[in-house]
Amino acid sequence: MTITVDIRPEVEAELARQAAVQGRAIEAVAATMLEEAVQLPSSTAAQHEKPERKSLVEVCAMLRGLTDGVDFSRNTSTGRPVDLS
Repeated sequence: MTITVDIRPEVEAELARQAAVQGRAIEAVAATMLEEAVQLPSSTAAQHEKPERKSLVEVCAMLRGLTDGVDFSRNTSTGRPVDLS
């Protein structure tokens, strides 16, 4: 469905800014906002729900602590003789 909406320039500018931050088209961001505002019943909403995008900080926070106790030290020996003459 296509809908034409007249919005104030400052609203359009903020929408464009949010779309740029998300790396998405303005139309996609606006459509998502409308879908969220409608609040469809849970069975229908689950069918149309898009996976939530996470920031790099959120992804790294989920990984924090997974490598505790893992030894990442480096073996300084190359295991082969080197002729420096």
